[in-house]
Amino acid sequence: MKATSWDSRLAVRADGRNLIGHAGVVLLRKLADRLHLATALGAALPTGTGPRWRDRGVALAQLACAIALGATNPLEAERLQHHWLPLFDRPVSDSTLRRTLEAIDAPTAARIERARATVRRLVRTRLSLRPGGFPRIAVAGRKLIGWYVLDPDATIVTCTSRKDGAAGTYKGSFGHLPLGAWLAKSHECVAMLLRPGNAAPNDVGDHQQVLAAALRQLPLPPWSKLLVRIDGAAFSHGVLNHLAALTTTRRRVRLITGWAINDTDEQAIALLPGRPPCARTANFTRPRARTGRGSPTRSPS
Repeated sequence: MKATSWDSRLAVRADGRNLIGHAGVVLLRKLADRLHLATALGAALPTGTGPRWRDRGVALAQLACAIALGATNPLEAERLQHHWLPLFDRPVSDSTLRRTLEAIDAPTAARIERARATVRRLVRTRLSLRPGGFPRIAVAGRKLIGWYVLDPDATIVTCTSRKDGAAGTYKGSFGHLPLGAWLAKSHECVAMLLRPGNAAPNDVGDHQQVLAAALRQLPLPPWSKLLVRIDGAAFSHGVLNHLAALTTTRRRVRLITGWAINDTDEQAIALLPGRPPCARTANFTRPRARTGRGSPTRSPS
């Protein structure tokens, strides 16, 4: 198979000679090749001809490996690839990487998304066939069999210069505020929305977009069970109502969220019927996890 020709004679020896830096990247590249990820990405990206044409799927795979090693731009990615010369194909130049990224418009991004979903479905199928089955997460001491646990969250990426989209964040720093979604246990980033630094952390439209993209990455049959966990920064009635609407007669969606209770919340709680006006308990002075319907959080059944 052409995609894995580079490792056909690969051997590992502990003799102190022919040392290779960043040898752990070999596993990442082998995994991408064995799952045909580079081939699937190449089919989604523009193709060309000529002896110097570089396969765009391989270019993205090389770029992903470089990012895993700490590259922050195409030039650093090219330099890191020179450490792999005894292992992989010739390095992909920074100009080729830039042209590859610039060619990803909306239709191309949609094709890449479908390719990722196809490969991810293959990986999960193989994992589920293991003797131990698919690795599941435990919540509140209970193993969630058959549940997908999705964690949407915004993360601040700081920068020191006025790059495209860089702005002041709601936490007082400067940079970008992308919104992503991760699968618990496997730590897969299944969706990511790039946003400027001054984006609202609890923007309803952005959360709906990320959740829709994340669901497209999951091989969800109609009877699947999904647990969505969001923190207080993403708490809003719009997001909770959207999550509640995802539940159907054949699909169960549960959520866990929380917020920090302040003095105003305590005063409002004290006015609830059946509670003394001056009631204040220790539980009200620290964040509590609650569901969208206002009931205490409990593990799904």
